[in-house]
Amino acid sequence: MAGRAKACVFCGIAEGEATHLVHADGEIIAFLDHAPLLKGHVLVAPREHVETFDDLPERLVGPLFTVVQRVARAFPRALGSDGSYTGINTRVSQSVPHLHVHVVPRTKGDGLFRAGMVWVRRRYAEGEAAQLAARLREAIAAS
Repeated sequence: MAGRAKACVFCGIAEGEATHLVHADGEIIAFLDHAPLLKGHVLVAPREHVETFDDLPERLVGPLFTVVQRVARAFPRALGSDGSYTGINTRVSQSVPHLHVHVVPRTKGDGLFRAGMVWVRRRYAEGEAAQLAARLREAIAAS
């Protein structure tokens, strides 16, 4: 992998460190967020260390957003969601300095947005993340 940043957790995931992967190819990885906004919240990132959206090489724009779209399309089939929310933080609120796109499954009345944007983090029950990751992998592969 080109250009791993020292101690970058997402570079580690791209190199095979344990996580709940839902997609992996030569350029892009997608995995469950460890502290999801809603259960099934996926992060999509380039394998290559790219700090911000502004730094994303043009050659990776298509591959990155193709996977974002595939994940979003998989939510209804895998999770029964009504739609999705997609977002990118660039520097401000970017907790990991490695570009990643948040793809969050949505259902009407899910409480994600209350009086504006409120990021309420949740935790998975034991074994739940592995089950959701498997369902998403299957739905992404079928798309």
